[in-house]
Amino acid sequence: MNDSRIYFDKELSWLSFNERVLQEAADPNVPLIERIRFLGIYSSNLDEFFRVRVANIRRKLIVTKATTTDSSSQLNEDQALLDEIIVKVKQLTDKFQPIAAEAFEQLQSHNIELLFNDEKSKIFKKQLSKSQKTWLKTFFEHQVVRHITPIIISSNTHLVNCLNDDGIYLLVALKQGINLQYALIEIPREEVSRFIILPKEDDESMQRVVMLDDIVHYFLDDIFNGIFEYEDMDAYSVKLTRDAEYDLNDELDQSLLDKMSKGLKQRLNAAPARLGFDRHMPEYMVKFLRKALKIKDENNLVPGVRYRHFKDFIGFPNLGDETLEKQEITALDSERFSAFNNVFDAISHQDVLVYYPYYKFRHFTEFVRQASYDPSVRHIKINIYRVAKNSEILNSLMEAVKNGKQVTVVVELRARFDEEANIEWAMRMKDAGIHVEFGIESLKVHAKLCIVSRVENELLVRYAHIGTGNFHEKNARIYTDYSLFTKHKEITQEVDNVFSFIAHSYKRFRFNHLIVSPLTSRRRFYQLIDNEIAQAEQGHKAQITIKINNLVDKGLIDRLYRASSAGVKVRMIVRGMCTLIPQMASVSDNIEVISIIDQFLEHPRVLMFHNNGENNLFISSGDWMERNIDQRVEVGCPVYDETLKQRIIDMLELQLSDNQKARIINQAQDNQYVKQGKREAVRSQMAIYDYLQAQERLDKKALKNVE
Repeated sequence: MNDSRIYFDKELSWLSFNERVLQEAADPNVPLIERIRFLGIYSSNLDEFFRVRVANIRRKLIVTKATTTDSSSQLNEDQALLDEIIVKVKQLTDKFQPIAAEAFEQLQSHNIELLFNDEKSKIFKKQLSKSQKTWLKTFFEHQVVRHITPIIISSNTHLVNCLNDDGIYLLVALKQGINLQYALIEIPREEVSRFIILPKEDDESMQRVVMLDDIVHYFLDDIFNGIFEYEDMDAYSVKLTRDAEYDLNDELDQSLLDKMSKGLKQRLNAAPARLGFDRHMPEYMVKFLRKALKIKDENNLVPGVRYRHFKDFIGFPNLGDETLEKQEITALDSERFSAFNNVFDAISHQDVLVYYPYYKFRHFTEFVRQASYDPSVRHIKINIYRVAKNSEILNSLMEAVKNGKQVTVVVELRARFDEEANIEWAMRMKDAGIHVEFGIESLKVHAKLCIVSRVENELLVRYAHIGTGNFHEKNARIYTDYSLFTKHKEITQEVDNVFSFIAHSYKRFRFNHLIVSPLTSRRRFYQLIDNEIAQAEQGHKAQITIKINNLVDKGLIDRLYRASSAGVKVRMIVRGMCTLIPQMASVSDNIEVISIIDQFLEHPRVLMFHNNGENNLFISSGDWMERNIDQRVEVGCPVYDETLKQRIIDMLELQLSDNQKARIINQAQDNQYVKQGKREAVRSQMAIYDYLQAQERLDKKALKNVE
């Protein structure tokens, strides 16, 4: 099946996902402050989309044009896709602006006002009292101006090198007669909050918030007056989005660590992928920017709202009551851990499964912390992809070395946008005496594994963690993810074999339980799907249930199409990209796909195959994308404990019955919500919390008399 008409384009599918995020910002049932924060999430997502995905398409276009003497079908396809992306982004931007305006307007009914100042409206002059203006000036002089050093642009200035990818700038034109002097000012949003809360007047009930951008703009004269002579000035916001990819050479005598450090420096000078600027910027300033940045493609220029880097609104403060924010849940303690004196006794009794953020991430940090000083522990191995800024886990591992433990940490240096942090951690851990490995140069290590080797009765016993999410304390509060702890002899041996494969990729290992990319995943997934096809052809019930972040691998999609045609019922929950097209006659009639966007980011991968009633169920670190199947180290693990397996199945069923936050992935990609009809309202994320509370009560009763 190579007909492109049976696949969605993955980039357009991604934009459809981000539109679902924008739907949350527009939903009146979402608390108001959360709606504003969803606007920030949408904006952050779109930034990354241009930095990575659009940049990649443009790079392909450059290569194709350079290597093709005449018009090619590939060149035309890539250009048509880029044009379609630009049109879709513009449509989403047109939706974004009224959603944002409505949300900010609704703040006023809660006695919160976000004041946007500009030269035309002169809001500061009209609405602020004399004392508030005085306060602003004092704030600027004492808290802001020390962080501002304008870049005075001359003919020798390489402007593209002056614009950081993550920065927001004011391009200032100082006018003296016919003479123009340009300057660039970076808004110091890392040093000062972007949202400045004004002191209230005695008789005032309204709490006012102003943007740091506006404060800098308001006091521009204080920066330039006395140093430059000018009669007038124009100042407008600018933001550059760069290509996030690398251009690393393949010198054999250069270490991967050195390569990545060099790559990070190259990123700072990477080609512009998008230049955003205030749509009210005068044409003479736009022409100057185009020339100075050598931007020829009109599609790289994106006139938009005045306030760039809307992603900062993810941290918009709540100055009202608690109803304006999401309903926080109290993370649960796992009775399967709590009933025992230490984590090793608990896991020895039975497998333990925790589901973040419904459970405390402390269960994993305790696993590592106790291993770091337990006299019986000999070796700890873990692989990290993303970790928190002040990681308790890595701090415990450094303490473990002091306690005489052997510690091995596989650090993935190519975790996009976390490379610099991972390099710093690698250096710290090396200095602490940890054996640090950088994995396999040709493969990213994305598996979520940790294994502890412990001496018990003079035998070496292994305890393993296999998860779907990163070892990141902060993410565990907002991402849903599974962590499985097991002492299963064969599984723990195979986990150890994965670490051996990472260290010695030329060696081959047999995996009878784990599904390991790039070694066995494609073959095993094909076998599991083919088994369901065989069951359907024999007249037996056949069903596949998949929960995943992204589905774009054409080989697996074609296998699912074949399963659908054979009568296998395929149910999927896909959060992000989905290039499979459901409900096509004679192709995917038996495939239904939904996507859930809600309070928590749905992140786990779960795969279930009916297998004539046995329900083979796996949790996995990898999506169904070619890179995860063939070009990364990923691990899927079977869940053998029948109670835990049933819990995952029950939670899948709750998600599949969601009629509040689930959208249907259909041929139109129009993100229609699943209709509730006459059914009971089911918001799966909240229903799962209630379900797990009930399961913990059952566990407490069952473990009451355990010694």
